[in-house]
Amino acid sequence: MTDPDTNDVEFEHEDAPENQAHEKLVAKIEKLKTELEKTKAEKQEYLDGWQRMRADVANMKRDQAGYTERTQNAVKEEIIGDIIPILDSFDMAMQGEKWNAVDEAWRKGVEYIRAQCVSVLEKHGITAFGAVGEVFDANLHESVQEAEDDSVPSHSIVRVLRRGYRMNGRIIRPAQVIISK
Repeated sequence: MTDPDTNDVEFEHEDAPENQAHEKLVAKIEKLKTELEKTKAEKQEYLDGWQRMRADVANMKRDQAGYTERTQNAVKEEIIGDIIPILDSFDMAMQGEKWNAVDEAWRKGVEYIRAQCVSVLEKHGITAFGAVGEVFDANLHESVQEAEDDSVPSHSIVRVLRRGYRMNGRIIRPAQVIISK
């Protein structure tokens, strides 16, 4: 006969040996219930641990991807920092009257080499900025001098001493400029 409140199995008590057998069965059932509860708790603990570990692995992968991207950008910026002075040297060499006096074929060759360097930088998201006539912006430009020049509006760039460079919108180096008063 079954007790509806406890869902335990009850047996008729006719004589002592059956009563002992009944007690043994009840004890065994209680032991099995305890083991089942313990097993359920262990299962939940293992499941929770597995889910935490899975989340930790996903977070680690995301963090590693971010770290890898930051490292790649840092290396790229360092290499670019080494290339930019070479472009500055090209720009300085290509100014003035003496540059125009150089053999035209040689001049075109040097201009082509500089254009190749610029093309490589642009391929990697690096762009130059700072041009005569632009309005001075302290976030982009470094003013090293002011000059009288009526041909451009006040606080505009009169001369670029050194180009500025940005990578994917981030300033790598500000442009050094002379601005109008």
